Amino acid sequence: MTTQTDTSSDFIKNLGKMYGTYTGGFIAFIILLAILEQVGVPNKILGYLFVFFTLAVYAVIGVMTRTAQVSEYYVAGRRVPAFYNGMATGADWMSAASFVGMAGTLFLLGYDGLAWVLGWTGGFVLVSILIGPYLRKFGAYTVPDFMAFRFGGNFARGIAVVVLVCCSFTYVTAQIYGTGLIASRFLGMQFEIAVFAGLVGILLCAMLGGMRAVTWTQIAQYVVLIIAYLTPIVILSTKKYGIPIPELTYGTAIAEITAREGQMLATGLATAASLKPHIAPFINYSPLNFFGIIFCMMVGTASLPHILMRYFTTPSVREARQSVAWSLLFIFLLYFSAPAYAAFSKLEVYTNIIGANVTSLKPWLFTWGELGLIQICGKNAGSIDAIVAACKAIAGHPGVVRLQDFVINTDVIVLSTPEIAGLPYVISGLVAAGGLAAALSTADGLLLAIANALSHDVYYKMLDPNAPTIRRLTVARVLLFFVAVASAALAATKPGDILAMVGWAFSLAMAGNFPALIMGVWWKRTTAAGAIAGMLAGFGLCLFYLVCSRYFPGYGVKYFFMTSLTNPLTGAPIVDIAKAMALPNAMETWPTLAHPMANKVGWFGLNNINCGLLGMPLGFLVIYVVSLMGKEPSKEMQAYVDEIRKPRGRTVIEEKT
Repeated sequence: MTTQTDTSSDFIKNLGKMYGTYTGGFIAFIILLAILEQVGVPNKILGYLFVFFTLAVYAVIGVMTRTAQVSEYYVAGRRVPAFYNGMATGADWMSAASFVGMAGTLFLLGYDGLAWVLGWTGGFVLVSILIGPYLRKFGAYTVPDFMAFRFGGNFARGIAVVVLVCCSFTYVTAQIYGTGLIASRFLGMQFEIAVFAGLVGILLCAMLGGMRAVTWTQIAQYVVLIIAYLTPIVILSTKKYGIPIPELTYGTAIAEITAREGQMLATGLATAASLKPHIAPFINYSPLNFFGIIFCMMVGTASLPHILMRYFTTPSVREARQSVAWSLLFIFLLYFSAPAYAAFSKLEVYTNIIGANVTSLKPWLFTWGELGLIQICGKNAGSIDAIVAACKAIAGHPGVVRLQDFVINTDVIVLSTPEIAGLPYVISGLVAAGGLAAALSTADGLLLAIANALSHDVYYKMLDPNAPTIRRLTVARVLLFFVAVASAALAATKPGDILAMVGWAFSLAMAGNFPALIMGVWWKRTTAAGAIAGMLAGFGLCLFYLVCSRYFPGYGVKYFFMTSLTNPLTGAPIVDIAKAMALPNAMETWPTLAHPMANKVGWFGLNNINCGLLGMPLGFLVIYVVSLMGKEPSKEMQAYVDEIRKPRGRTVIEEKT
């Protein structure tokens, strides 16, 4: 009789053959669509085939790997080999922000955009050295599980759940926003409807099979996204410079961009105000914010629950470490290419759009313009007539597109580059499929992290410890569905650009999780009271700063605190705001949130994406001080901490199923 263990073992042994066949099949599918394009199949049909074929594949994997076992649902049975876990982590990690937003940010910010690349890449070093293997040695299902065990119960667990839900919900909203952006463009749907259409693929993967289905789906999605990302720039590099390695021709493209920037200035196609040199540092971010983003993204990476969950799925601590190394390799392939993608995109825009007659622009531009993502002469580029009328309304306009006339949303750069460069439409469809894979893979992991925390940590651990397996999994699936719908509803409101929303999630995770995780693993003297106080203080300050500086007009956080400080003897405000605002340079001293770069203002000129720089140090300080004030943890708990840090030996706890 064949057992389930035997079946699983055979499945693991055949992974190479299965995913090799899948990759070959996907490449053959691309070739088939390229042939169909040449014989005259309409572009809209090709777009539908790309989107629906890939969604169907993910859904089939989700259905085939459905499970009713707790350990399979939460941690994929802890049987995922390091190589494949690294690939799944890469897909989980390379979200819409990486695929869609990063090259666009580098396009817009140039040198300053490298802060995101450096921070996100460096974060996995921290995961490998400080956290990942030790949580795997601990042996639980979720990050709140560790917090509850290490810090004495459900209060710590509850705070960890709140942090997890806040940062993951912010993050998943950005992913669903990305799916809506792609679906609205390539399926012709209204954006508000498209975000809900993207949920179908997400829910079919995550609801039925949990971590097991998500893992095997994410590997398939990584194959799609990396092929989709590299193909356009490999073609452009070969076409322009004769070398199919864009990372080697990137420098030549930068030199051409610099020369073109000078030419545009000399011919009146750009002004000094509109042109930000691609290689000049600290134009968009101050040094504080530049290095702050690097640090926040690094530490946030090591704090995000959906990434840390991936290291619960390996068979051993050793393979958890190995999977981090594989993750870095798979992520490197995209991140090393992102600066080249941005450079080729900018060169194509400067060559094919800037200087072009407003009456001869390509039709693809109007499709993005109708979505409000490209503007020319201050108006959405929805039609040639709209563009011509808008430009004629500008006194002295020369009738050609100037740099100061052209505005493109950063989230469109990657998706539109094949069209800007005049590549076959099948390449545009491929890139859309890759962006969809990136958004779906991360959304799956995030929704699973939220639903697992609510079902396992809140429902099972705190409300109904005697709940049977079937009820636990039913609750997890129901919660996952409602969280997904809520995320889509928020994404439909277009709350911010993808990269900004992702940045907030990292800082929230950094302030709420990182101090408690590090101190919990590396300082045996850390007490439950200290950890709880530190999590509340760090996360609370970070969230307060983010909300005030982002959503409240006026003088934001600084104004609030200055008007709240009073003389203890007289009760009068210490700072007279009216007099302060009358001082010279008052607007620089008290920046308003009405400024176009509103997310850059606040204490010390700190960008609100970097709010973790305020919350994390406070968290560490509070944990240290409060822990020293209380009684040290029991000898038994200190022994557990010692055991977690040993690379070999038994798993500290095993979940009962």
